[in-house]
Formats: sequence, structure tokens, C-alpha cells
Amino acid sequence: MNNNSATVGDAVSVLFETSGKLIASPTDEIVRHLYAHIPFCARICPYCAFYKELLDRSETPRFCEALVSELRQHLQDLPVRPTTIYFGGGTPTALTTAQLEFVLNGFRDALDLSDLIEWTIEANPGSVSATKATLLCRLGINRISLGVQSLDDDLLQLLGREHNAEQAAQSFEIFRGAGFANINVDLMFGLPGQTLEQWRETLERTIALSPEHISTYCLTYEEDTEFFVRHARGEFRQDSDADADFFQLTMSSLEDAGYEHYEISNYARPGFRSAHNRAYWSGADYLGIGPSAFSTIGFARWQNVTDFRQYSDAILSGKSAIGSSEVLTEEMKRAERIALSLRTDAGANAQLLDRFPNQTREFVKLGLLQERGGNFILTRAGKALADSVAAEFV
Repeated sequence: MNNNSATVGDAVSVLFETSGKLIASPTDEIVRHLYAHIPFCARICPYCAFYKELLDRSETPRFCEALVSELRQHLQDLPVRPTTIYFGGGTPTALTTAQLEFVLNGFRDALDLSDLIEWTIEANPGSVSATKATLLCRLGINRISLGVQSLDDDLLQLLGREHNAEQAAQSFEIFRGAGFANINVDLMFGLPGQTLEQWRETLERTIALSPEHISTYCLTYEEDTEFFVRHARGEFRQDSDADADFFQLTMSSLEDAGYEHYEISNYARPGFRSAHNRAYWSGADYLGIGPSAFSTIGFARWQNVTDFRQYSDAILSGKSAIGSSEVLTEEMKRAERIALSLRTDAGANAQLLDRFPNQTREFVKLGLLQERGGNFILTRAGKALADSVAAEFV
């Protein structure tokens, strides 16, 4: 269902029929997970498919006002008491120190944060300063996700990043010095021309920094990106065998260094698994704030408009910024739960897979799945084929 004039109340009060019963989205249940999208970047990376815009200092004050206003709009319709908040982008730290202070204080004033355990903000090394890091720590951010991507200068240049390897390490230490005891480092492999030795060196240098969490992603060629066009022209090629080698090296290197491989792309020191991401993977409700942000409350899902100017205009005139909405079915939610839970070290509950006995038996026989404690879990070999295995259950 698309409805450009939908309101927040419309989206969360939708009724639908399932198994002969009308079921409403549970608007009386407390929403525990909050995401805020800040789309501005100092430079547009040629591989990134997330909604982003070049930073325009003349536009950001109005956007910040709209972001806080949208949160307050939602609080009129939804009971929100977050246990996790995640500021993503874009580059949230591309905002000035004063703008970050305005937004963070706006969220702190509007929300009951008595149950909050994790507040993450994404940061790029090129937008980090000691002053900004200190402010973030003082205002309640307790987890940093640093977009390093590589510690090889040639590959960073290829990726269009505005930092080099030395600046990435310096940024990490700035956050450490500001008091952050929970830092994630984002890395990418399978890059054009990247060698296993380059990847090994990036992993070793990252481990030496001792972050609490490391996320590693294989490059994918997404539509509407420069890399996609270059891939279509034959300039770049994707090599699944090479990607598998990168993945195997990642698992062995990080596990040997004491990181728990708790989701296909995520590794954590004991006690530092991402609470926000684990909520997504478990199918929890979440509220999205900002342009392009998704929300899922019960069986209602909606997305805000993917244009920060249109978004700000709507919110600041007292209207909804919802661009589209849909009603999920039990089967849709079940399929999502299977696909996401199979990626985790907890696996998928056997009851979720009870409609697929033949597929389950075959994957166990092939050594891709194993049963443990009533759940089916990917083996080490299965992790390398996680998407293909999950596709057989949805």
C-alpha cells in the first residue's frame, strides 16, 4: 500500500485480516528501539547506496529542527521509551558541534531515557575532533561506529574516502581519549584490486587498535552508485571465490584475536554485541526518524520521504513525512525472521523452519546447518553461503 498523504496515526492503526481475525498494530506496546537518519556527507562515496546528500551548511539548521520536531510528532501517537538509539547516515558527525548538541539535547528532553542501555552514533574519521567527541560522550552517546572501511591508503582513495589510514587511527584514539569504551570499526572487503595481503594487514592493524566491535562487509554493487555503473561497464568484477577467501580470513583472524562471530558481518568482544542490531535481527519493533528512515510497528511498516528538503518542509509545517506504507503479513514477518536469525550465532528456531523439512535435512546433510538446543545454526561452511541458504526458506 502506498499512501503519500498518510499520517503516523494512519500507519500504526491499520487493520488487516489474518487467519479470519482482524489484528491491529500494537500501538499500546512501548517502542524500545529508535533510529535517526542524518543524510549529510562531506563527500559522496561511489559505492554507497544509502540516502545521502552533500553537506550544505545553509540547510542543516532547518533539518536539525525538523528531526527533533518529527520525534515529538511521533510521541503524540506512540509510547516510546528506548533501550537503544542509533544515529546513522550519511555522516551524523558531519553536523557541527552546536548542531549535534541541539539534536542530542532535543532527543534527551523529549524522551524517557531511564531504560536506555546503548546510544550509537556513526562517525567518519574525516569529521572527528576532540571537542566533538567530548560533547558526544557528555550528552549520552556511549557507542561509536567508526567508518574506517580500510587501512590501506590506495584502497581508501579508490573508495572515495576523505581520510587516510593514519587519520583513521588518530580518530579512533580521539574517541578513546574522550572516554568511549565501546567503539565499533566498519571495514570492507572484496574491493576492486584488493589482495588478501592488504586485507590481512587491515585486519591486523584494526585488531591492534583493540576496538570492542568490528563489522566487516563484502562490497556489493548497488544500483544508483558509481561503482554499479563501473561494474556494468566491465571495469570492476565480482569474484565469489575470492570473496569467500576474504571471508574465511576474516573469521579466522578475528576469532583467533578473541572476537565472537555473532552475526555474519559482526564480531564483538564478550559483552559488546550490538544491542540495537540484535533487536533488528530478532524482529523487534523500531521507530525511524529522518528522511528515508523505515519504521516497523507491529504489522505496519512505513518509510519517510527520501528527500531532506521535502522532509523538513513537511515536518515543520506540522505534516507527516511518510512517503509510503504497507501492511505486513504473518508470512512476511516469518520470512524476515528466518533470514535474519539464520545470520546470527543463535540461529533460527526449529519451529520457524517446520514448513521446510526437506530443505533443512538437505542442508544438515551438506554440512551447512546443524541443530543445537532446538535451533538450526549455520556451520562455518554454511556462514559463507548464508544468503543462499536463507533464500531456500523464504
